[in-house]
Amino acid sequence: MSEVEQIIDAYLLGQGLEVERTSDGSLVVQLPGERKLKTTVALRVGQHSLRVSAFVARRPDENQAAVFRFLLEQNRRTPFVSYCLDDHGDIYLTGVLPLIAVSDEVLDQLLGAILLRADGDFNVILELGFRSSIEDEWRWRLSRGEPTFNLAAFEHLRPED
Repeated sequence: MSEVEQIIDAYLLGQGLEVERTSDGSLVVQLPGERKLKTTVALRVGQHSLRVSAFVARRPDENQAAVFRFLLEQNRRTPFVSYCLDDHGDIYLTGVLPLIAVSDEVLDQLLGAILLRADGDFNVILELGFRSSIEDEWRWRLSRGEPTFNLAAFEHLRPED
């Protein structure tokens, strides 16, 4: 294990986060959130840089232009990471840091930026990109008397009686 990997491992464990090492050598951690209950983050130490990638949401079902505009606007406000899309249109936060910059303080800022965006923007992304599905879910649950507590963030999308 490299010195940088040891720094990252010790930092993550010190934060009480469980670390999984994948077959490609990435360190994977789950960040707990409030809106997005957990954000999976992969940290990959290369020869000269640390690459980080965090899944945020799947490809929007609708209103993609508005979702993408929102993501690009957030990129201006966020240090260390930026929103991007994979080949399927799924939404990720990614970033690259030089290995020399890796420290507990920088890792704290990096993971904080990921959590700020992934957790803080999650409901906006859902409402912009999946509004019809949310409204359908409301109707389905109400028609069957199913619990709606996990739709509380979208109470304003609840259909009128």
